Amino acid sequence: MQLHTQILGQGQPLVLLHGLFGSADNWGAVAKHFAQHYQVISVDLRNHGRSPHSPTQTYAEMADDLHDTLTALGLDQVQLLGHSLGGKVAMQFATQYPDKVSKLIVVDMAMRAYPDRYTQLMNHMLAVDLSQMASRNEVDNALKDAIPNLKVRQFLLTNLVKHDTQLQWRINLPALKANYATLIAAIDVDFAPPSLFIRGERSDYVQDHDITELQPHFPQAQFVTLPTDHWVHAEQPQLFIQTVADFLNQMV
Repeated sequence: MQLHTQILGQGQPLVLLHGLFGSADNWGAVAKHFAQHYQVISVDLRNHGRSPHSPTQTYAEMADDLHDTLTALGLDQVQLLGHSLGGKVAMQFATQYPDKVSKLIVVDMAMRAYPDRYTQLMNHMLAVDLSQMASRNEVDNALKDAIPNLKVRQFLLTNLVKHDTQLQWRINLPALKANYATLIAAIDVDFAPPSLFIRGERSDYVQDHDITELQPHFPQAQFVTLPTDHWVHAEQPQLFIQTVADFLNQMV
């Protein structure tokens, strides 16, 4: 499956992969900054953004999607950066296609299984009758009691689009819910070239025992902790950009 991409700049390719419920749009200022020095390719994963929908969604399939996309773009080797779900996809791709990746950056994600954080959230989104909603504000109000965190709701609402005057979710919520157990399962990955793992200090996604588990699978890995929650690049964009730039500029 070829995925939808947003491409900025010229030079050595740097591929950006978003997290669950996200899209290529999430990278905003980060993509624009690195486009000054690289060809930045922001990707919509399957069932997200403007990419095709599918009833299945395994990590092997998502890695194959990325391979198909890079092949169509004529790219032989890339630097690969992924956040959260995108971080797991990046690790899987680097394992399946190690010759395609010169450097790997994983943001606030480990290789272990994770608890179910989002099934209820998806249920709330699916329960909203969008045929009765005329605006994003109405959907926001419908979700307010079930999802009280305003930032979370605002992020989810970026997935609302209008088609023939009818609001709909751009993400494939039924498929994401059906495949969610696979998305939170552990993955078996290895990558020998240089890697950087960035975690948020106030996030519980990458704990000390995760680093211990990751080290033998990523023997050239570096680990950096930034003063953020899970959304590292959104909460501390300049610090995140500097951390990534320093790693990309290191001689192999």
